[in-house]
Amino acid sequence: MASPQLELSCPWIRASVSARHTSACCGRSQAACQRPVTVSTLLERVRVQVQQILDHSQLSSRNSESTKMIKAALSALLVLVAVSSTFGKYIPKSGKRIPQTLSRGWGDQLIWAQTYEEALYWSRSRNKPLMVLFHLDDCPHSQALKKVFSEDNKLQKMLDEDFIVLNLVYETTDKHLSPDGQYVPRIIFVDPTMTVRADINGRYSNRMYAYEPSDVDLLKRNMEAAKKLLKSEL
Repeated sequence: MASPQLELSCPWIRASVSARHTSACCGRSQAACQRPVTVSTLLERVRVQVQQILDHSQLSSRNSESTKMIKAALSALLVLVAVSSTFGKYIPKSGKRIPQTLSRGWGDQLIWAQTYEEALYWSRSRNKPLMVLFHLDDCPHSQALKKVFSEDNKLQKMLDEDFIVLNLVYETTDKHLSPDGQYVPRIIFVDPTMTVRADINGRYSNRMYAYEPSDVDLLKRNMEAAKKLLKSEL
């Protein structure tokens, strides 16, 4: 059965793909690429609504005591929402780390390489596979994937313990990192021998290394495959 294809919508011109592709950001339509409703999303909506109630409370001064009680209850709810939104996020065994600006929101508790050259050095010296993630801050498909990617504790734990990680908002000079073109979001695996694992890909025939939010389980299976390939080849 033929692999599904992704329709395109993000305005980033591709430099090395066939002329029939004029956009670099993968995904389906804009409507189909909306972020999934997660617990943190719901909590954020509650927080906003509660804050609006606090900001626009127009109770009369004759009911000042009731006003105080309501505001106290709503303030307590705000605190609960804030605590709940952070509860359950991945924390390394060594303890919570100071978030890196290099994470760009893809995993604040991960240690990100700054450049491709540095990532390759870490991969070789630590004998761990490298994940290279290409994205753009203004691409809705990148942002949708980032939401799921950063909130999946199993994925974050695996990356922290078993991988070297690098996320880039620009292309490198290594053409092996764009086997079928320069588009985002795109995830490529590289083993410690500095061989790009072009055989580990997603499910789309026209964007072989693209992932949607619904593909996160496939991404984790591919990460497991990268680990097994690493052990069998070295």
